[in-house]
Amino acid sequence: MKCAAIKYSTPPSLLFVRIFRVTKRVEKEDPYLYYTWFVTYGTRAPLGVYQRVILINNQFPGPPIEGVTNDNIIVNVINQLDEPFLITWHGIKQRKTSWQDGVLGTNCPIPPHSNWTYKFQLKDQIGTYMYYPSTSMHRAIGGFGALNINQRSVISIPYPAFAGDFTLLVGDWYKAGDKALRKKLNSGFSLPLPDGLLINGLHKSSVFTGQKGKTYKFRITNVGMSTSINFRIQGHQMILVEVEGSHSLQEEYESLDIHPGQSVSVLVTLRGAIKDYYIVASTRFTKPILTTTGILRYQGSKTPASLPLPIGPTYHVHWSMKQARTIRLNLTANAARPNPQGSFHYGSIKIVRTLVLANAKAKINGKLRYTINGISYVDPTTPLKLADWFNIPGVFTLNNIKDFPTSRPPAMAVSVFGLTLHDFIEIVFQNTEPTIQSWHLDGTSFYVVGYGSGKWTTDSKRRYNLADGIARHTVQVYPNSWTAILVSLDNKGMWNLRSQIWSDRFLGKQTYLRVGNNEKSLYTETDIPPNALRCAKALH
Repeated sequence: MKCAAIKYSTPPSLLFVRIFRVTKRVEKEDPYLYYTWFVTYGTRAPLGVYQRVILINNQFPGPPIEGVTNDNIIVNVINQLDEPFLITWHGIKQRKTSWQDGVLGTNCPIPPHSNWTYKFQLKDQIGTYMYYPSTSMHRAIGGFGALNINQRSVISIPYPAFAGDFTLLVGDWYKAGDKALRKKLNSGFSLPLPDGLLINGLHKSSVFTGQKGKTYKFRITNVGMSTSINFRIQGHQMILVEVEGSHSLQEEYESLDIHPGQSVSVLVTLRGAIKDYYIVASTRFTKPILTTTGILRYQGSKTPASLPLPIGPTYHVHWSMKQARTIRLNLTANAARPNPQGSFHYGSIKIVRTLVLANAKAKINGKLRYTINGISYVDPTTPLKLADWFNIPGVFTLNNIKDFPTSRPPAMAVSVFGLTLHDFIEIVFQNTEPTIQSWHLDGTSFYVVGYGSGKWTTDSKRRYNLADGIARHTVQVYPNSWTAILVSLDNKGMWNLRSQIWSDRFLGKQTYLRVGNNEKSLYTETDIPPNALRCAKALH
């Protein structure tokens, strides 16, 4: 057993210790990483005003997890808040075990002043991910952090070796606390524009240092609750190499749009003069535009960064949609395993079911809600997964939400799609609102095959990319537009499909996919964990 301290060129708040990385294999078992996280309230001033935030081990943002493909992760979460709490592992596929997903549809929340231990494997995954609270509006005040998965040494990477990597958690921030935001939403009002943007929990102080002539990987995640960002580095080009676990075609960009919940990795070679350069993130599709900066510092620099800041794209949606279509899968590269990514010819697989999901704003009982195909989701007191496992009646009904938009009056309900393990389905997100949307699916990734303006029809399929669409877990939908994805349902469980616009999710813009069959087998799904929390009807 060996302990190792990991050193980063990031603010001290992001330093962490990896605890107990087990390198000795027992019967060829993959390594284990053990963590104990104390979740507490604390005081920080991200935008210059002291406010209450959520800390993990007294850190804001929380400590990063640096794993390797197939590592086993054990995280003992000790909830010292005054409310129930859960952490979800955004983009981690949780193979055969939605028990560890950390959302209210699969887990009972961890009660105040108690603990629960997550156990999951980074099975056949690489890339840049994150974690954050899934309960209430907790993520508005912290509790989020990076989760990076590096490739095993026996698997080559399809791009030049880099001298080091930097993790950048970029997102919007409110000065109001989570309880004030929650009260506003529950009173029937939408949230205003956030107060600012942060990089690694700081507004203008994040510094990343490298040597002239060397290449560095920047892992960039939009951890915000509502706004898309555009990311750029003064005087430097970025080569995109990875998108949420998929190696991408290595296109060069001056700036990149990154939407809520999305992650990318880019390579940046330090070819400029020895000085400081601005790292810039600014909001997209907002008025006014919010901007934050960090610093790329060449080692030995004595010259501060100078204005003007590099210019970002204008408000126009078409530019962003056009860029999104250039992000494609690298068909000649390995992923987490040595088989080419292109060996899965998704474009030739028969689609067995199509879901067209239209999001809309509605008034229900005189208050603001958000709906999918007319249903505004409400969490039952008994998690769906527990109700399904123990056959508890009265918690949910399969397929009570329609596959296509309807003219039914909006209603609040527990909506669950019943789907069959190993089916191959098409999901179309139809955005009927004048604002950009972002959607995330737990438990698996999907192929993004099309973006388009206006209303989706079956004729829209002729515009699909059926060859090298990028595989990812979070996708944007432009205002009054549609986005189409194809999904192989290869992971049994109860999986949350949700808006990454967190206020919209809080007010009902989410649903669940029950992926299953009639066979109980450890080859397709693990048994309920011995330490599983039980609540409500599952107590009996």
